[in-house]
Amino acid sequence: MPDAHKESPRTPRNAPETLYTTTADTLIAVDFTPRTARAARRDAHAQPARTPRTPKPPRPTRTPHTPRTPGPYRRLLSHPGARAFTAGNLVARLPSGMFSVSAVMMIAELRGSYALAGAVTATGLAATAVVAPWTARLVDRHGQARIAVPAALFAALGSLALVLCVRHDAPAWTLFAAYAATATTPNTGGMSRARWAHLLAGDEEALHTANSFEQSVDELCFLLGPLLAALLCANVFPEAGTLTGAALLVTGILLFAAQRSTEPPPHGRTTTGSPLTAPGMPPLLVVCLCLGTVFGATEVVTVAFADEAGHRAAAGLVLGLQAGGSAVAGLVFGALASRAEPASGTEPTTTPANPSPAERRYPWCIAAMTTLLTLPLLAASLTGSLPLLALALLVAGAATAPTMITGMTLIQQRTPEGRLNEGMTLAVTGLLAGIAAGSATGGWTAEHASPATGFALPVAAAGTALLVSLLRRGRGRRRTPHERPQHGRPNS
Repeated sequence: MPDAHKESPRTPRNAPETLYTTTADTLIAVDFTPRTARAARRDAHAQPARTPRTPKPPRPTRTPHTPRTPGPYRRLLSHPGARAFTAGNLVARLPSGMFSVSAVMMIAELRGSYALAGAVTATGLAATAVVAPWTARLVDRHGQARIAVPAALFAALGSLALVLCVRHDAPAWTLFAAYAATATTPNTGGMSRARWAHLLAGDEEALHTANSFEQSVDELCFLLGPLLAALLCANVFPEAGTLTGAALLVTGILLFAAQRSTEPPPHGRTTTGSPLTAPGMPPLLVVCLCLGTVFGATEVVTVAFADEAGHRAAAGLVLGLQAGGSAVAGLVFGALASRAEPASGTEPTTTPANPSPAERRYPWCIAAMTTLLTLPLLAASLTGSLPLLALALLVAGAATAPTMITGMTLIQQRTPEGRLNEGMTLAVTGLLAGIAAGSATGGWTAEHASPATGFALPVAAAGTALLVSLLRRGRGRRRTPHERPQHGRPNS
């Protein structure tokens, strides 16, 4: 047998893994398990190791909110100087819807004659038809600030003279003379459109939006102007409407004229012909006359219908709904950028086979206007309900602004170079003449037939405008050297 000290140190196979013994008062435990087995046993009895968690991705650094792409009207008014001249023009344009109503209410209240009041305002309208194009020609030739400011001051003096003559019982002829002096009121809407055309030349989409914006402003002024005038004359004193309108006109024109950075340069004397005889202009002016007849007849017969229904005071609200519908439609129409416009920097030739987008659109707009105007006729004739008539006028008004926007675009395109204000003022004169004719015809029809029958007049006038536009398009046309190029003009 080998010596004991030479035996293998391994623990016998049946030896206990742990030996317990005592020494004095101490319990001693000796573990004979090999280290590797001991570690494995300890790991088996230990809690399972947690799976390392995947670290969360770091939170993204917060960046400033990305602003949305501005809308077409916000982009339009972001041009340098645009908001300033627009604000002044809005103040100056509001009296356009105040003067006639204020004069009628003032003269009728202080002189007791609606006939005299109507004759005085009709005389002022006739004077405007003669003087306004001449004033616009001077604006084109010498500049807006140089002509518009004295013209507005002279018109304000005419309003003041009218107030004094009415208040102090001056002879009737002095009322006619005083109100005729207000015909020098400058065409603020035309001057504003001329500034947009100068500021946005070459940007067809922005020009379309600007033209739509201006038409919506027109509708808004003709909605708020009469309401403000009636409120002032009825609740303050009879002359308040006329005096307020004169003050707003002068203030607005001064603010507008002070914005010289956006003013188009004066053109001086030009060799181009009159806009009245420019190719394509006469039919457009005839359409303006017909559209004015629509507006004048609608206004008078609506007032007569409301009076017959026993709610004459509600006539202004009913007509306001029509203007409101037109204003909203104009803003929507302006936000829809035309995709068919020529690219910037091109000058397409307009031929019978290739008319401009505005030419293609114009008959469709007038056709929509004619169709929708049948709704007030049906509402008045079949139901006799004033609320239904108001709803019908609201819907019918949706076609007014697109038609007017497209028509003013064509007027601008046909006007000879250097006479833009004059061309647009001729269009306004046509509208005013049509309003006078429509008012007279509508009043006669409402009195001798019935107010409901009178709603057939706007349909007939719009149908005539449609016929004129279709006949003109059927004959075709070609551009001439006297005609304004399409590039750089608003395309609705």
